[in-house]
Amino acid sequence: MLSTLIADFRIIFERDPAARNWLEVLFCYPGLQALLFYRLAHWLHSTGIPFIPRLISHIARFLTGIEIHPGAVIGHGVFIDHGMGVVIGETAIVGDYTLIYQGVTLGGTGKECGKRHPTLGENVVVGAGSKVLGNIQIGNNVRIGAGSVVLRDVPADCTVVGVPGRIIHRSGVRVNPLEHGSLPDAEAQVIRALVDRIEQLEQQVQQLQQSQPKVSVPSVNQALQRLHASNSHILTKEASLTETRTSCRLENRVIEEFLDGSGI
Repeated sequence: MLSTLIADFRIIFERDPAARNWLEVLFCYPGLQALLFYRLAHWLHSTGIPFIPRLISHIARFLTGIEIHPGAVIGHGVFIDHGMGVVIGETAIVGDYTLIYQGVTLGGTGKECGKRHPTLGENVVVGAGSKVLGNIQIGNNVRIGAGSVVLRDVPADCTVVGVPGRIIHRSGVRVNPLEHGSLPDAEAQVIRALVDRIEQLEQQVQQLQQSQPKVSVPSVNQALQRLHASNSHILTKEASLTETRTSCRLENRVIEEFLDGSGI
């Protein structure tokens, strides 16, 4: 218990540049205070004592604005930054060195019994206002963007953004957990790809309209010449369309991944 409390205290100085001295952290950080109340309530809850653990949790909620059910399992080195409005459900499991910002909910999706809250791995970052709902697994080193709603399992070493949450892989790139401004924008990428596709289609339509022969009564030779030119133009257009399809493969993949939720 003592080693866990020390880890909860030390991690604040590693994760928060505003933490200047131990006195300020001890008395002015509601995240740490809520965890102190939780550790006591969880110990009493594990011994089977009724009512008292929930009362301690309720008092902590009143004092800190953070509601942690005594039945939740929280690892060591967890940091709840600011913390106002954070809710952690009864069967939630939070791994070591997880970083949770204000307005986060680790909740359920109904009145089912048993395990009904999420399980977070180690070194997970849950951005402000995010909702992680249901009995789902969040892998190690996952980063959940602010305002995201995660409803399905997320494998390790991924970044999740959007509503509903979609995975954005960051292969081989180690990102500072505090750099929320570097999160990718899946919606903007898809919109950009769709706009590019519309522009390409408009250009093709204009080119086809310009290539249409004018209505007239030409001679036989002129008709044959125009027919030959039209066939050549069509072949050229087919080659051009093939090149366009090749150039659009990346956009197709981005759009398909967005619509499919990238596996979520």
